[in-house]
Amino acid sequence: MSEEQSIEQLQEELLKEKEKNGELLAGWQRAKADYLNLKKDEEKKAKETYEWANAAFMSEVLPVYSHFKLALQHIPEDQKKVPWVEGVIFIQKTFQDFFKKYQIEEIKTNGEKFDPNLHEALTHEKKDGYEPDMIFEEVAPGYLLDGKVLLPAKVKVAK
Repeated sequence: MSEEQSIEQLQEELLKEKEKNGELLAGWQRAKADYLNLKKDEEKKAKETYEWANAAFMSEVLPVYSHFKLALQHIPEDQKKVPWVEGVIFIQKTFQDFFKKYQIEEIKTNGEKFDPNLHEALTHEKKDGYEPDMIFEEVAPGYLLDGKVLLPAKVKVAK
């Protein structure tokens, strides 16, 4: 075998090895991209699971809070400075801070325009002083969790 043939053979082998290395590199890059996509999908699923569990828990707690809030509305004015009543009112403030921390906010109702995405109309009635489709009474509060409806507000709407 001549020196020229030997050089040609070595060049062919070098080209084959370069192609093989290119294929291996491309395979490794695909595997890395697949791994990163899998990792991103798993993080997304974990976040969705957390949000779902949070929403499920809050949807159980909020009706209890709504009843608590309703009970507080029936405290006579002359009783609001009694120490134990002040303590109960402080509990409401603690609830509100808790809801704020977890991005839960109450849906605005009275005097607002009816929005079927936020409100559930229990009745449509003629009501003096209110334009059509305006909410004149809240029957049960509704709540948003991170800007999404968790519980719609139950309302009475003017027609």
